[in-house]
Amino acid sequence: MIFIPLILAHLLGDFLLQPNSWVADKERKKAGSGYLYLHILLHTVLAFVFLWNIELWWIAAVIGVSHFLIDWAKLNFQNAKTKRTWFFVDQLLHILVIVAVSMLYFPYFMWDDFFNSESLKLITAVVFLTVPSSIFIKTLISIWTPVTVEHSKLQTESLVNAGKYIGILERLLVFVFILVDHWEGVGFMIAAKSVFRFSDLAEAKQRKLTEYVLIGTLLSFGIAVLTGILVKI
Repeated sequence: MIFIPLILAHLLGDFLLQPNSWVADKERKKAGSGYLYLHILLHTVLAFVFLWNIELWWIAAVIGVSHFLIDWAKLNFQNAKTKRTWFFVDQLLHILVIVAVSMLYFPYFMWDDFFNSESLKLITAVVFLTVPSSIFIKTLISIWTPVTVEHSKLQTESLVNAGKYIGILERLLVFVFILVDHWEGVGFMIAAKSVFRFSDLAEAKQRKLTEYVLIGTLLSFGIAVLTGILVKI
């Protein structure tokens, strides 16, 4: 089955191996950005590597060409108001291409000598719960802007990107708890975060910021729980 390897290649290419500087350059220069073509080349190579079959080189080519067309459309048609919508349309179209290719060539099994389907499913889930999930959550709740207070204790004592890494760690821990059938660990994680995080927010007296963080937290836990359940099916 080539679906999971191609999804893993997509997650790596679109999230973990694509720096923010590439994204900014592409949005600024669009088709004139060299990083757009480097990004497409990266996806093509990753697809080929994860397929690991010289006879299926053209599937990697299809992934690369379709990725270029989808990204080109997004870069040229999105604006400040529709950027959030185009992000999800872009990801949906990429996944649909992978689904279509996988349905046509289901009999092929890749990397059988190294990974079985269960291992690849687990690796894909772990990768998804890191940077990809952070970006999905950030994009999803970007419609709301939290109230910020200059010189607030909450702002000045916050570590750089701390929230991002806390989210990644909590999702991975929740995922592990579900895999080992210890759901009480999920409850402990929620309780612990509530004590430490929301006491600080209450002290800052920013209700909108508290609600913003709460929505992000519930989405983070929800994604981890759902991913854990899907992997166990």
